[in-house]
Amino acid sequence: METKAGDPGAFAHFDLSRVDSPAFVVDAAKLRANLQMLAEIRDAADIKVLAALKAFSMFSVAPIIGEYLDGVCTSGLWEARLASEFYDGEIATYSAAYKPEELEEVCRLSDHVIFNTPGQMERAQLILEHARAQGQDFDVGLRLNPQVPTGEVAKYDPSSPGSRLGFPLDQLTEEHMAMVDGIHVHNLCEQTLEPLQRTWDRLFDVLEPYFGQIKWINLGGGHHITRADYEREELVEFLKDLKEDTGAEVYLEPGEAVALDAGILVGTILDHHWNEMPVAVTDISATCHMPDVIEAPYRPAMLGEVQDEEHIPVRLGGPSCLAGDVIGDYRLPVPCEPGQRFAFLDQAHYSMVKTNTFNGVQLPSIYLWDSETDQLELVKEFGYETFRDRLS
Repeated sequence: METKAGDPGAFAHFDLSRVDSPAFVVDAAKLRANLQMLAEIRDAADIKVLAALKAFSMFSVAPIIGEYLDGVCTSGLWEARLASEFYDGEIATYSAAYKPEELEEVCRLSDHVIFNTPGQMERAQLILEHARAQGQDFDVGLRLNPQVPTGEVAKYDPSSPGSRLGFPLDQLTEEHMAMVDGIHVHNLCEQTLEPLQRTWDRLFDVLEPYFGQIKWINLGGGHHITRADYEREELVEFLKDLKEDTGAEVYLEPGEAVALDAGILVGTILDHHWNEMPVAVTDISATCHMPDVIEAPYRPAMLGEVQDEEHIPVRLGGPSCLAGDVIGDYRLPVPCEPGQRFAFLDQAHYSMVKTNTFNGVQLPSIYLWDSETDQLELVKEFGYETFRDRLS
């Protein structure tokens, strides 16, 4: 598996014994640095930036996000509720499909309600009209599939053949465009500027007749803006040109970029043995705590991993009964002994929102640490009741 890069940053000096195990630890200072970078892009290009809750929903830091960004984007009713309860600013909601009985509340909570197909939008007309008659003020958008594959992994590429995400661009008509206030496109995944430019080149030709009619264009997420090698100055110029050409308000919805390198997942070795190679069982589970390790797949970077190839790698896996609950092979920075702590880098986004309690595996606690002040706060811990109450 490819190792996903991670910058240890201030975590290189963090004492892992200060927290429970397993535990997510989020650095508020790094989070602010990422948000500041996004805000600078927003201001320089005169656009709006929303944080994607699907990637990072740690609502205890919502006040920090609210200091920098224009709001959040959500993926359905429950995220929209979370947004309305804890976050400041605009709420843009997109779902691949809405339940009719939930749509009126989505309209009440959201500034933008974005549909996946014109057909669903047409079926929802009575609900939308009723919501507006009740005084709800919201725009309606349509997600387009630009049919420009950009991803390295097809199952994560919204433009892959047969994708369920977005209305195919080559089927768009004037009648469809007459129904919407804005256009939504999400075609990237952990990418830099070139795939965005390629996507817009395709969209431009089809959407140009509607420039001046389109109220806003939302370019979705997947923009790795806070990564060290991202072409941020070029992005600003691209967004300025797009806004001038279209006359529309422009939105970005970064998710991973908000919390990039801002969090670690701390674990403990529970047991070890030899089976053709050193094997260790830990209290971190790939299937329960980092499911993308199995789904993507990828190999998360380890804090302080030894780079000497003569150092014998150890296969790390979780405590569940799933044979495939394997994180990867690592040259550990600590002895392979029960009780030793270790941590994986860049785990604030997606890992935290995807955790589950399969096999009754304990969920990681959540800590907020400020690397500038060294203040450490236990935000949330999970007990047996969390596992019990989602069952029957």
